[in-house]
Amino acid sequence: MVILITGASHTGKTLLAQRLLEKYKYPYLSIDHLKMGLIRSGMTTLTPEDDDALTDELWPIVREMLKTAIENHQNLIVEGCYIPSGWRNDFSERYLRSIRFICLAMSDAYIEAHIDEIRNHASTIEKRLYDTDYTIESLKFDNKYYIDAFTQSGEQITMIDTDYWQTVEELLEQ
Repeated sequence: MVILITGASHTGKTLLAQRLLEKYKYPYLSIDHLKMGLIRSGMTTLTPEDDDALTDELWPIVREMLKTAIENHQNLIVEGCYIPSGWRNDFSERYLRSIRFICLAMSDAYIEAHIDEIRNHASTIEKRLYDTDYTIESLKFDNKYYIDAFTQSGEQITMIDTDYWQTVEELLEQ
């Protein structure tokens, strides 16, 4: 089983991946780690702010890693925001049967009511070095992008609307 987690920034993708790792004992890959490895090694001229270009560069690598894990009957958790909304088009049904997909997003009301909590938990699992200038409006914009893009692609969105921890617990129970 491969668990693929994406969603807007600050929605808790990494925290959810960590909790799933603890529950299932599956290996875990952060696409952010792959991104920073490519950037720091000089294997790309892109920067952490080049989101669309990074998706184009990272997704083919991640996609083939997922296929390899499935072909080898290995479990894997992969999380990050560099997953295109049309990701399913890159897999045959044989592969899709082995992928659990989760897309996290927060409602505008949740962002407004919990901005301090979101900021306080921004570095709970990983220490963010490059992400310090977000605002309520930028979070809303990012979440709307994920909601619109993945909904248009026919994906189910896990909406964080009232209780973040309850949402995480429900995902862990599935």
